[in-house]
Amino acid sequence: MDRATAHQINTLEDQSAGWVAKHLVMAGRLIDIEPELAFQHALAASRRGGRLSAVREAVGLTAYAAGHYGEALREFRTYRRISGSNAHLPVMADCERGLGRPDRALDMVRSPEAQDLDAPGKVELAIVASGARADLNQLDAAVAELEIPQLDINRAFSYSPRLFRAYAEALTAAGRAEEATKWERQAVVAENALGVGEFAEPEIVDLGWDEEEGAAARKPRFQKTDGGTDVVQADPETVIAEAAAADAAHDDVEVDDAEADYFESDDPESDIDSIDEDADEDADEEQEEGQEEAGEGNRNG
Repeated sequence: MDRATAHQINTLEDQSAGWVAKHLVMAGRLIDIEPELAFQHALAASRRGGRLSAVREAVGLTAYAAGHYGEALREFRTYRRISGSNAHLPVMADCERGLGRPDRALDMVRSPEAQDLDAPGKVELAIVASGARADLNQLDAAVAELEIPQLDINRAFSYSPRLFRAYAEALTAAGRAEEATKWERQAVVAENALGVGEFAEPEIVDLGWDEEEGAAARKPRFQKTDGGTDVVQADPETVIAEAAAADAAHDDVEVDDAEADYFESDDPESDIDSIDEDADEDADEEQEEGQEEAGEGNRNG
């Protein structure tokens, strides 16, 4: 967890801070392998930390990864309102594409906020714009959207392989296969120069015997103190079990913030007023209980 996120979490009450931190960590671990589960963890974090921009950002990113584009768009708009940052504008535009609205995606590309993005952000936005043009069957325009200053065949930046491949795909779709092959090849060259992709350094895991770990494994359960008293050494499994029990007890604590489950965004088309829904559900439950009590009274009479 980065320092800025940790700082935001520390502004919460202790129990809520632990809850939010735990679920954000799990969301980060799972987003690339189980995005739907990551989304559920992010939603859990929002129950107690929904006023934090880092939490709304996590909900948006996991929703996007899980394909929930409407929810992602709403969360990114809320994140932007809280933080004042347009960093996720490319993802927001891609959410519009995912919702079948390429015209709106292009409107975002042409918005004044797009001019404030850094180079990687402008590259991502250009890739989204190219995809939106392709959605509209404007194949030549899709190629043109990627012809930005960052498209430099002689220089490699972190975003270059992705940009080169997107350009190659757009060229292929436009029937310019020979040019596409050149850019696809250049993407591999860029990856090689940057040491990423198939050229990334492999992770090395040491499977050898560790003398210190071996000594710890042979350490007796009982040790004599200077006074001759036997002291029981902590069993790791017991420690883990106790921690899990404490965590479960922590999870059972009720939320004392009545508004924590609902935060209105600035998207009237996709917002759901959960407060009104809860009120309607409570009214329905009270009506059903009243009917049941009346029925029991009639039977007893």
